[in-house]
Amino acid sequence: MQPSAFTLFSGGARGAEAYFGELAEKYGLDEVNYSFEGHPIERTRGVRYLTNEELAKKDVSITYVSNLMHRNYSRAPIFRKVLQTICWQVSSGMEVFVVGQIQDDNTVKGGTGWGAEYAKICNKPLFVFDQVKNAWFTWDEGEWRQIQAPVISRQHFTGTGTRFLEDNGRQALDDLFKRSFG
Repeated sequence: MQPSAFTLFSGGARGAEAYFGELAEKYGLDEVNYSFEGHPIERTRGVRYLTNEELAKKDVSITYVSNLMHRNYSRAPIFRKVLQTICWQVSSGMEVFVVGQIQDDNTVKGGTGWGAEYAKICNKPLFVFDQVKNAWFTWDEGEWRQIQAPVISRQHFTGTGTRFLEDNGRQALDDLFKRSFG
């Protein structure tokens, strides 16, 4: 299929999400960046501001998320909205690509981790580039399995990740898009 038949769903935030968007534009893919009024983002191409009613459709319990992720998340209203936009990103894509760090408890570090956990809950193909281990992993039957060279194979896919994109994470995304669309 032509790259123009593909759509990236992301959030446009600094770091991995902005770079996913740059690559989508470079290769001629459509791009949807979910956000909400008052939330700063770097990537405005394809921005889709969610209304309060739309955000509420993806409401999640902060207690549930905190327990699932084995950490305490902020109960601030803005953080809840961020989690809700991540749910919109993941539910819109048919496969999910994340840049971050897999922790010993099998979650992904930071807020990015909620995207990975939600992908697991939704039973979506999930691929994580771990910047510390410098390798790609996929979630397979309840565990992370290292893989060599994933490709974007679904027309609607999600790209998210850390705000702290390292050189190896950037290269992993460059290679992913080149393999998939180059």
